[in-house]
This record gives sequence, C-alpha cells and structure tokens, in this order.
Amino acid sequence: MYSRIKVTIFAWIVLCVLLAKFVLLIRHLLPGDVIAFGCIAILLLSGCLTTEEALSCFGTQSVVLIAVISILVSGMIHSGAINWFTCHVMGTPRSFVGSIIRLMIPVSLMSAFLSNTTLVAMFINVVKMWSKRLDIAPSRLLIPLSYAASIGGMCTIIGTPANLVISGYYERQTGHTLNFFAPFIPGFISMIVCVISIILLRRLLPDRKSPEESFESSADYTVELIVPAENKVVGMTVEEAGLLDVHGGHLVEIVRFDREIISPVPADEFILGNDHLVYSGQINSILELRSSHGLVNANKLVFNTTDLEKSRKLQMATVDISSPLIGTRMCDINFESLHNVVLVAVARDGERMTSIPREIALRAGDTLLLEGARLVPTNFVGNLNFFDNIALPQVDKTTFISMLLMFSMIILSALGVMPLIHSAILAALLMVITRCCSIEQLQQSINWKLIMSFAGSVCIGEAIKATGLAHQLSVGLQSVVGSSPLVILIILCVISTFITEFISNTTAAAILAPIAITLAMSLNVDPAVFCVAVMVNVNSSFATPMGSESNLMVYSPGGYRFSDFIRIGLPMNLILLVTNITVCYFLM
Repeated sequence: MYSRIKVTIFAWIVLCVLLAKFVLLIRHLLPGDVIAFGCIAILLLSGCLTTEEALSCFGTQSVVLIAVISILVSGMIHSGAINWFTCHVMGTPRSFVGSIIRLMIPVSLMSAFLSNTTLVAMFINVVKMWSKRLDIAPSRLLIPLSYAASIGGMCTIIGTPANLVISGYYERQTGHTLNFFAPFIPGFISMIVCVISIILLRRLLPDRKSPEESFESSADYTVELIVPAENKVVGMTVEEAGLLDVHGGHLVEIVRFDREIISPVPADEFILGNDHLVYSGQINSILELRSSHGLVNANKLVFNTTDLEKSRKLQMATVDISSPLIGTRMCDINFESLHNVVLVAVARDGERMTSIPREIALRAGDTLLLEGARLVPTNFVGNLNFFDNIALPQVDKTTFISMLLMFSMIILSALGVMPLIHSAILAALLMVITRCCSIEQLQQSINWKLIMSFAGSVCIGEAIKATGLAHQLSVGLQSVVGSSPLVILIILCVISTFITEFISNTTAAAILAPIAITLAMSLNVDPAVFCVAVMVNVNSSFATPMGSESNLMVYSPGGYRFSDFIRIGLPMNLILLVTNITVCYFLM
C-alpha cells in the first residue's frame, strides 16, 4: 500500500501524533474526546490513513461493543442487580483484613463483566458509608476498591475497554476470534495475588481526611451578610452596587425576607432591604464588605443543611478525567447558569482550597461542592462524577432477569454458540423489552465522549499497523535484544505496565496491540499469548492516579496525595509484573 519512503514519512507522523497525545493526556490540557478527534483528523489529512480506514475505526466490533455493553450495565444498575449482589456479599466483617476480602473479591468478579469505572462510581458512596460503620477511614478502602475494579477486568475480553481493543486487533490481523475467557487464567491468578498483596501491604494504605470533612460546616466556607433597610445600595442592581464579584469571593445567592432564594444571582438583580447576601470565598476578605458597603452580620445562618433540604441542596462531585471543565474557571464560562448551580467550594488532594472557588482553574479529580435546586447527576455526564446521595434501586423481578440475561450472554459467547457481538446485542435488546432499563436510561447510558476517545485509540493503532510502524518497531526490537520469545515477552510486559501509568490503558493497548501481534508472528509464537500479556499488564497500573480512570475517580473522594499511590502502587506493579510474566511464559 505504501512505498518504503512513504512508510518512513508516515511512520514519523504517527510517532509525532503519539507524542503529542502522550503530552496532552499527562498534563490534562484537553478532554480525551477532543484529543482523540484531533488525532483522527491529523492521521486522515496527512494520508497516514485513508478515509475508509479512518471511518472503519468507528464501526469496529470493539467500538460497537462499548456502546452495547453500556446498555447491559445500565440494565444491571437500574434493575438493582448490582445493589442486590453487594448487600448479600459485603456484610459486616470483624477485621480490616476481612473488610479487604469482602470488598475486593466481589468487585473483582463483577468487574470481569461490567465497566470498572461504573463499578467504582457506584461503590464510592457504598464504601464511604460502609467504612463509617466499620470505623475505618475511607482512604484505607478506596484504593483497594480501585485496584479490585482494575484487576478484575483482566479476566474476560469485555472486562475493560483495553481488552476489547486488543481482541479487535487480534481478530482483524489473524482472522480468528479470541475466546471470551482467553485472559481468565492470568487474570484470575493476578486477582488472587493482588488481594493477598494488599493484605500483606495494608500498612502502606494511607489514612487520609476525605473532602467531606473539609466541607462539614457551611459556616466554614460561606459568609452571610444582611442589607439594612436604609442602606444606600437598596434599589441598585448587585453589579451597580459592586456586590456580585467582590474581592476574595462571589455572591452565591440572595435570600429574601419571604424566603425566596435567588441563585445563581444575575448581574441585574435588584437589592432589597433585609436581603441576606450569601458569599463564598476568602472569609476575611469578604467581611470587609461590612464597612465598605454598610452591611451587617446575619444573626441567623440561612445557608445551612436544614434550609437547603427544603429548597436547594449541596452535593459533591469530582471532575471527570475527560471533562471539558479541565483547565477552565467557573467565572469564565456559563456552566453555572446553564445547569442552575453555584460552585461553593473546591477541594484538591483532600484539602479545601482557600482561593476564590470560581477563579480556580479546575483539574481532573478536583472535588466540587455545588449548590442547586435539583442536582440530577445524569445532567452532568461527561463533566462530573457525583458520589453523594446515590439512589439505590429496589430489588424486583427485573433484578433477576437482568442477571439472567448477562449470564446467558456470557455462556452463549464462551461456548461459541453465538459471536460475542451478537449475544451482547440480543441481551441489550431484551434488557429494554423486559424493562430492566427504560429507553431514557438506555440513551443516558451511552457515553459518546468515551466512544470518541475509544475510536481515536483504535484509529492510532490502525495507523501504527498501516504505516508499517509496528513492523519497524518489531524488527528494531529484535535487532537489539535478539529473537528470544521470553526476552521479548518480558520487555513487552514491562513496557505495558509502566506506559499505562501516564496514559490511559485503552491508548496503551491501541499502541501495543499491533506491535505485540507483529512480534508474535515474526517469532512463530501464538499471537494470543502476547495479546493476553498486554491485556493483563496494561490493566496493572497502580502507581499513579492517572494510571487508570478508577484510580482518578477515588483520588479526590479518598483525600489522597500523589505519593500515596506511589508508596503502595509501585510494589503492587512489581509484584503483578512478575506474576504476569511467569503465567504468560507458561502459556507460550
């Protein structure tokens, strides 16, 4: 398809695209779906991929499976299947070791068939409540939760998006389909080793203060001032009076004498006598308004939990890893007015930030304290992950129907009765017909930003193969280290483990899958072995928060510091690396 010179030129373009994506993902400069779209555009316009090759990445089996499995997961969640399983398995252990076992094994098993990020999002609040009952700091259990969700996904080809990417490449390049349980043996062994290792290294689990403790009292992060009836600012707009954006804070809401609440406060809102002005920000700076504008302290706090439950409420959420809010400030965008919420406070690394909340450039993993009338988490999909006040569905007949459908899909695929994509689509269709999830829930379950990011990763992998870069890297590696399958396997496992600490495991899988298959074919080794090796190692990323989305999701709720993950994650990486290499070697 390409001449030797063109291959070299296009290979360099692909390498530049890879480097750019690597830097952007590490620094969280752009949302993941935007980065993916940019990569696809460059590869297409530069001629690295034809139009047919680029567009075909959106229709690959692995991309379609991501959307279909999202529907299945939605059915499991909304029918109460996961809640039922959790209630009957976790219980009340008598020791910390028992709590680790009761948490990690069920989550690992569920993660083999469900999205690890969905599981973590659901279990964060469960674990926080459970830890209080057990008198254990949530930070001691949230890292094991994240690790269990990641490690369980190794066991099946639908366990993580990375596994789907690799299985898709394997099918396209070999013409054969990976068995549903192809990675089960190394995945299951790694799961057991992971649980045992966490128990042995439990003293390395941090004991940190969670963001909730930073947000415990509304009086700690808000100031309420009253406008006297004869004050000169009465009759002015808040903007004219200079009371909207003030030094050190922002006007969150106005509470009128008749209990009417105005929030967010528009710039042209008039000030009336006896208005309660509620500010968030730097308390000492805001209190200067008393003398500069003739305001007085409120003798009764109106911005408290009791009042909020009657009208508006506070709720916490973390900034998603692919959120367009990353790098922005609330004062520069219309997010608050669009969603009818107000940003009251921000916590980072387990500590509430003392800067003006609306002027803080947000980062992935930041915890936001929002105040609004009806905070519906589904309205914020792709922007924020809510982990408070999660409504748990009731258990009824659809609970067991959804579990039966998921189990049937697995059996049909594993026994070869029906291809995975066919059995998954059939199960998803029956989920809707049997009302395990509604049409609206189905629509909300499909994360189009995730699919764009996923398709972008597949496109890069296709470019690595199409431009000859996979072949060049394969030949270059063999010329340096020789043609020993064991040595190549070790190098592949090491690269897979540590590259995933800095970029998503899906991207790492897309980069390494075509290289692994090319290497296996040149060494006359079963490509399935090298594919499984990449699968288990790209999911063994424990040493950094950005190593996986599940790590990042627990980072802020657990109040962790970056060093917390390194301290326990680095030993875990090494233990799992040795385990995976050993198991994969015996599979060759």
